[in-house]
Amino acid sequence: MRYASITERLSDLGSEKWALHVQARAMAAAGADIVELTIGEPDIQPDTALLEACRDAMFAGRTRYSNGRGEASVVNALVAKYAARTHRAITAENVLCFPGTQSALFAVMLGLVEGGDTVLVGDPFYATYEGVIRATGADRVSVPLRAHDGFRMRPEDLEAAITPVSRVLLLNTPHNPTGAVLSRDRLAAIGEVCRRHDLTIVCDEVYEHLIFDGDFASPLDQTELADRTIVVSSISKSHAAPGFRSGWAVGPAEFCRRLLPLSETMLFGGQPFVADMTAHALTGTFDTADRMWAAYRRRAAMVVKALDGVAGVRPMMPDAGMFLLVDVRETGLDSAAFAWALLEQEGVAVMPGSSFGDQAGGLIRLSLTVPDERLTEACGRIARFTVGLPATHRREAGE
Repeated sequence: MRYASITERLSDLGSEKWALHVQARAMAAAGADIVELTIGEPDIQPDTALLEACRDAMFAGRTRYSNGRGEASVVNALVAKYAARTHRAITAENVLCFPGTQSALFAVMLGLVEGGDTVLVGDPFYATYEGVIRATGADRVSVPLRAHDGFRMRPEDLEAAITPVSRVLLLNTPHNPTGAVLSRDRLAAIGEVCRRHDLTIVCDEVYEHLIFDGDFASPLDQTELADRTIVVSSISKSHAAPGFRSGWAVGPAEFCRRLLPLSETMLFGGQPFVADMTAHALTGTFDTADRMWAAYRRRAAMVVKALDGVAGVRPMMPDAGMFLLVDVRETGLDSAAFAWALLEQEGVAVMPGSSFGDQAGGLIRLSLTVPDERLTEACGRIARFTVGLPATHRREAGE
């Protein structure tokens, strides 16, 4: 059998990045006491009113085919959301609905780049970004996000990475895995670089409502950047509803017009009952994001306090989101070796930073989506594991 080249380009970019997570789930199913700190799955349920809205829509017959752009209920809700946020005219022509941020990002990238092009992305980056870039035939070019800069992209680093074949800057703010947040001024400076080099900005904003301190900023909200910006998001994090797979892209009308046939070819619409639930989520008043915000902020501070001073590890307080990074370089182990040994010896499952790019090779990512007592237990196990490492590892790391 002959295969398309896309299967080769993605051959090492699928579930292998979550191999440790899969192994941890298998160990837990076999009876092991595993504290799972791997994926960003909210530990609270969606609001009951949203579940009821979904159920009621199904019983009302909202189970038939939809259309490529999205059901009127959710499109109108998105128009209202982004018009209020940007203080500009937003219409249905600026909106496309997708089953989740991931498929939105895949389609958007497929509509913007192809073989011979490059996409600039901050490194560390979310684990699937390399796949959505490589699927198009384009190549990823990393822009380093440095810990001493708070993992915030610097305009000068972006400028240095641009080549004549650069076409798109893929941003993520608030950022996964680092929790960094880009300010309006920083986005304006980054946007000016993009303007000079005619780059399109694609911004993943799924953690918009989980900023611990400060305000959210988006390139879409800046008038001078709006005509070159496409944002993607969903209700997965804001409303604790990842399994409903309800997301969208918002951008220039011309871009959405051109992408619509691609979306129709891929999907030809989502589930009307999920769209109605999403519209209810976007137009109603719910405290889901507020409760997650409070829990994740508290838990991040708990982890920093628990691991601060433990030899070999350095926890880093995030600005937003549901994850926390820990620098493990002083243990003498790289992130993968540390994470696998931690799972095997202590039953704590974390994501190795190597899943998130070259800049994260000495880091591990902890999810904050478990109850406080389990997170405290995990921190105790991490400390015990680290202290128990041979002293030679730490001496070698310090050389």
